[in-house]
Amino acid sequence: MATALSDIYETPEPFDRIVLAEDYRPSDDEEFMGTQQRAYFLAKLRAWKEAIVEESRATMAQLQVDTLREPDLADRASSETDWSIELRTRDRQRKLIAKIDAAIRRLYAGEYGYCEVTGEPIGLGRLEARPIATMTLEAQERHERIEKISRDD
Repeated sequence: MATALSDIYETPEPFDRIVLAEDYRPSDDEEFMGTQQRAYFLAKLRAWKEAIVEESRATMAQLQVDTLREPDLADRASSETDWSIELRTRDRQRKLIAKIDAAIRRLYAGEYGYCEVTGEPIGLGRLEARPIATMTLEAQERHERIEKISRDD
């Protein structure tokens, strides 16, 4: 008897264990931020983070291999500028990793996909384009207008 009841009330498979079809794309026809959509965005965020980490590893490995050996001052300055730009890019990506981690935490908390200002669904198109989005497009535009006005004062 207890087995039959446990089968009826069995909890659904956690979204982080779902294996999606390769061609799966979230659609408006399904429940917003249901288990499949959450699994999809979790996989997307993890893949994005892994790609950034891998690029950073490659950059660091290249930095260790390439020491500045150019005898010409102009060549050396050019190389230093190139590496400076590369390191700034990696720093921006480090900050992006923090945003990706925050989005993953929101996924597990059940807050992902909803605007932090209005509480409305952000929308699948916006989340596809910017998986770390925390506001609807309208709320983001309003925020940027207010920010611009504050800067101009």
